[in-house]
Amino acid sequence: MDNRNEEKDFRKDFPIFQQKKELIYLDNAATSQRPACVLEAERNFYEKTNANPLRGLYELGLEATDAYEKARKCVQGFLHAGKAEEIIFTRNTTEALNLVAYSYGLNRLGPGDEILVSIMEHHSNLLPWQMVSRRTGAELKFLECGQDGELTEEQIRKAFTPRTRLAAVTQVSNVFGRENPIKEIVRIAHEHGAVVVADAAQSAPHIPINVQELDVDFLAFSGHKLMAPMGIGVLYGKEELLQDMPPFLTGGEMIERVGRYDAVYAPLPHKFEAGTVNAAGAAALGAAIRYLEGIGWKTLQERENRLTALALEQMEQIPGIRVLGSRDAGEHCGILTFTVEDVHPHDVASILDADHIAVRAGHHCAQPLMEYLKVPSTVRASISFYNTAEEIRAFTESLSQVRRKMGYGE
Repeated sequence: MDNRNEEKDFRKDFPIFQQKKELIYLDNAATSQRPACVLEAERNFYEKTNANPLRGLYELGLEATDAYEKARKCVQGFLHAGKAEEIIFTRNTTEALNLVAYSYGLNRLGPGDEILVSIMEHHSNLLPWQMVSRRTGAELKFLECGQDGELTEEQIRKAFTPRTRLAAVTQVSNVFGRENPIKEIVRIAHEHGAVVVADAAQSAPHIPINVQELDVDFLAFSGHKLMAPMGIGVLYGKEELLQDMPPFLTGGEMIERVGRYDAVYAPLPHKFEAGTVNAAGAAALGAAIRYLEGIGWKTLQERENRLTALALEQMEQIPGIRVLGSRDAGEHCGILTFTVEDVHPHDVASILDADHIAVRAGHHCAQPLMEYLKVPSTVRASISFYNTAEEIRAFTESLSQVRRKMGYGE
């Protein structure tokens, strides 16, 4: 790692910040911005390698296939998966989680079984399991956390029963920003004969992931939160589980042979990648991974933690601000979800937007958690390594004026 990364202005790597110089972008948990190298990788595919991968046996078609499969190998290394065949390309985390729900859940669960879902799940890792519960008769149960988002071993063990067959848990909450003890959850789940489905949409951009060390059965993430284009995502699954699962979608390219009344499906990973794939998005995802790994996890985490600590310290000095979750900035993965006394989150976001500061307001696709916390909606500022201390100070200065602008106090 180049030590100069410590002081580098990473905004220069991102074309959008050259076009919108006043923009202070603090909605990174929703989607990240893209560095020039990622945009170039996508454009290069279409300009130099554009053909339908896995189909044409001519030179350009083989080049397209090679680019697509190199991206898969890159993701394999990123997740430390044992085999490239365990990496399935999808459109996003939502599709990846639905793949597991439809192909595994509907075929392996039934009456008397229990599905354990954490209360802090994004709707994308809750609604598929609601569907599986309704269709199979399996019971949906919830793993509840502390008010600061902490999951203790006692809470985890208490939630599992001999009937638990599947647990769906986010690795990092998109509300608290807190990293959950996935390795411990997996260990306890396996003691009960259950599989674990991890949502890594919020964790993949911020922390290194080793699926073999975690021993997780399935793990999903989206490219668009990881500096890659929208429309490309990943499902990791253990080979032995994926082998036994039927395809989620059927059609072109996921077959070996098709007769009038039957078909033989292609081997992994292609049996789960029906139709024309997003090869340009996959190539750009590979470029995004290489960009982040080139900076280094140590630099990424130190910068984000430093900026988060600065924001948290200054927010706590503003009257009427309540930050959800831990008081430790290192337990937020750049996510600071908060309320402003007497002011609706949408009004907070609008006032900040007038100062060119982009934040998220609402329930963050986590309504059961909001109900559990008795908070209807919140504001969320989410920080990335390309943000700066000057931006954080501008954000907290603008935030300090919100109640006054709404007519409350000075």
